[in-house]
Amino acid sequence: MTTAAPAEAEALRERLSRLDTAALSDAMDSLRTPPCVLPGIATRTPGSIACGPAFTVRYRAIDDDTTFHNAANYIDDVPAGSVVVVDNGGSHTCTNWGSLLSSVALHRGVSGTVVHGSVRDVKESRTAGYPLFSTDVTMVSGKNRVVLDRTGAEVDIAGTPVRPGDWIVADDNGALRIPADLVEEVISRAEAVERTEARIREAALGGARLDEARARFGYARPWEDGGEHGDR
Repeated sequence: MTTAAPAEAEALRERLSRLDTAALSDAMDSLRTPPCVLPGIATRTPGSIACGPAFTVRYRAIDDDTTFHNAANYIDDVPAGSVVVVDNGGSHTCTNWGSLLSSVALHRGVSGTVVHGSVRDVKESRTAGYPLFSTDVTMVSGKNRVVLDRTGAEVDIAGTPVRPGDWIVADDNGALRIPADLVEEVISRAEAVERTEARIREAALGGARLDEARARFGYARPWEDGGEHGDR
């Protein structure tokens, strides 16, 4: 894992926040990387963007139902700017995130939360503008149903691995992860993709045929941006 220095990380975050996941996905495709999408993740706060290094959290089912198991306490350890990535195996039966966690995370400068499982108190998180993403929603508490397994370990989000420090970007299209050692190259290629598509759109709206505009501006290889970025 490659960890960016604070100033470098902030510069990367600023560039990433101006890109959407569609352009980033195209950039990842151009590098022929393993799958980057976090399957099934949908926004619960439309219009919001989560962008930052992953802080990973893994839950497991309780193995002792004779005593009460409280909510997990880890939020105070999440660095500002991180995206919390919670793995509860895609559970539809109980939640791992609610309005209290959203309030504290927002106060502490956490960039957002992605849950492979369920969340609740969606209205409150949406009203606060906290970027929240999950595979499902339920009102059922996770207390006495699941417990914290560990933080800071690799997690599996429906077949896509996420390691601590991988970059996470989530928006209205869904969520994806970018390996830390590829983030700068992916950003550069995604920026090129967006410039290429902007040129095509401008030409088409200006009267050109779409197929001709696509051919002229390199729609088949938009990350090249005039040959600046070739395949690896």
